[in-house]
Amino acid sequence: MVVMSTTVLHSSSMPSVIAGYTGAIARALESGGVASEPVFARAGIATADRNDPLERLTSEQVTRLFMVCVETTGDPYFGLSVARYIHASNIHALGYALMASRTLWEFCLRLERYFAIVSQAAVLRVERVQDRVILHFNRRTNLCGETEDAFLAFMFRFMRLLLGKPLAPGRVCLMRACPAGGPQPYLEAFGALPAFGCAEGMVEFDAAIVDELLAGSCPDLAQFNDRIANECLAKLNRTDIVARTRAAIVEQLSSGHCTRARIARELGLSQTALQLRLSDRGTSFHELLDETRSELALGYLQQNELSITEIAFLLGFTDASNFTRAFKRWKGKTPSAYRH
Repeated sequence: MVVMSTTVLHSSSMPSVIAGYTGAIARALESGGVASEPVFARAGIATADRNDPLERLTSEQVTRLFMVCVETTGDPYFGLSVARYIHASNIHALGYALMASRTLWEFCLRLERYFAIVSQAAVLRVERVQDRVILHFNRRTNLCGETEDAFLAFMFRFMRLLLGKPLAPGRVCLMRACPAGGPQPYLEAFGALPAFGCAEGMVEFDAAIVDELLAGSCPDLAQFNDRIANECLAKLNRTDIVARTRAAIVEQLSSGHCTRARIARELGLSQTALQLRLSDRGTSFHELLDETRSELALGYLQQNELSITEIAFLLGFTDASNFTRAFKRWKGKTPSAYRH
């Protein structure tokens, strides 16, 4: 029996990723002639235009989505393809602030400062060593290679666009293994052949290049979007409780004991504190439980080897009839009718 992974990180170690760039994943699928909605449904993620930086996915959800995309397309370089469809707007105010940077050095410092808006699954650190500028990427949790590919290829593409000319790094190190097809697509995307299987991700540039004044520099626009990015970071630090609660629900569902008391205990909170913090975000434990079950149900129903009864238990229902009633409330039809 094959089921979707429900492995997540606990409490403050559960990193989230901005949901906005899932639109680029959908566009990459569609451009290759693959309908995105069934792929997203199989991964248990709704297809929707997302432009709220506080709308997050867990790193496990993103990994699951990429795994399904690679399996469906048969493309081991799918992450590189996604980068072609990521736009500055997919990372909200940070994207516009980066576009208005005075130099690529300022771009790198800004990306380091606000990187948690993009992802809490990794940490970005920038350093200047003599005539080199080095960007270090370190994982906080397991990340699939496609995530690494998509972000770095997007970063190179973005930096070249701002610079207005070719930009070749001195060195690139990837944490992922090299796909069986070889490294050639990375040379095209990065401008250099990377080293694979490294302890950390790393990109090295000539400092003289990153100090060049950019034609699109606009300090006022950069500062305006910096203020929005700062507000977003503050809210994210305060409101990531939603992503943490969703992830804990996913982990506990199949146990049959996914109660508010148990989730609060997993998150190190009292039931009252959990409910208050969720209320501040305009939601509740029961709303998140219902939404999470609904999203996961769509993915499970794509797996024909799972019976309706098995899916019901995976979602924490006591029997198939309770699941059927809930599904009719969500989708207006029975699980069996939806599947066929």
